[in-house]
Amino acid sequence: MADDLEQVNATIVQRMQSDVPLIPQLAGHIVAAGGKRLRPLLTLATARMCGHTGSRHIGLAASVEFIHTATLLHDDVVDESQLRRGLDTANSLWGNQASVLVGDFLFSRAFQLMVADGSLDVLRILSDASAVIAEGEVNQLLTANDTETDEGDYLDVITAKTAALFAAAARVGAVVAERPRAEEKALERFGRGLGIAFQLVDDVLDYSAEAEKLGKRVGDDFREGKITLPVVHAFARGDERERAFWRRCLEELDQREGDMAHAMELLHRHGALDAGIARAESYARDAREAISGFADGPIKDALLEALRFSTARAY
Repeated sequence: MADDLEQVNATIVQRMQSDVPLIPQLAGHIVAAGGKRLRPLLTLATARMCGHTGSRHIGLAASVEFIHTATLLHDDVVDESQLRRGLDTANSLWGNQASVLVGDFLFSRAFQLMVADGSLDVLRILSDASAVIAEGEVNQLLTANDTETDEGDYLDVITAKTAALFAAAARVGAVVAERPRAEEKALERFGRGLGIAFQLVDDVLDYSAEAEKLGKRVGDDFREGKITLPVVHAFARGDERERAFWRRCLEELDQREGDMAHAMELLHRHGALDAGIARAESYARDAREAISGFADGPIKDALLEALRFSTARAY
């Protein structure tokens, strides 16, 4: 997908320009920070797999990436993050107000690209996903630092916050190729399964020595008091003394020297990291099944490779 992705990147650079100098400066910072472009690649790949021969998927893939980038800017403000992929976050350099407003600008650019495409189906799918993502963010805010969060609550958050855009990005590929609704739904299911598996493994990585190799700083979620699936499992399986430890560290954010090491010891003792990976693998299997009916070929192979990558990163 290299040629298509190059066109997407060119569209992103073109569309983030503005007469207000701070906008391309701040937007360019987070865009240049890297990332896998996995979400726009889903749109590119599914469109080509479904037989699309035009160029509509280019602008829509750029729209998907703008939605994702906007949510990152807003996330870093909400989480008060100082680093992303090893670099200073936009809010740490330009402040919260500028980050939020430029995030709004990128959302607007995303919707301009959707409107330019001219498909009401595309507009509905991506705008619905944007609304679900916002709901997921608010839901995460309500469950933040709450050790009583259960697995269902956690899965609701990541299904909305992360998987919704994966699902929409994959489904749009079938829409531009004018494929039957059944194929749209199959690709949506694929994207959702991939997105959930991706986030589950990302949460496991917070407690893995492999994290730094992949640009993720070990312990960020722990330091911020985030309740992820490994913590949910360890809390549920622990005794009252262990639960008191999690409450102090994650609810009260009273963290002391050695707490991170103790947290990792508890997670390993109760098999919480392995449980997170097993859950990710179950969603990956469902995603794999979702596209089993599509013709074999290099693009389908690449989508299956994305699934393998999503669950292999923690090892």
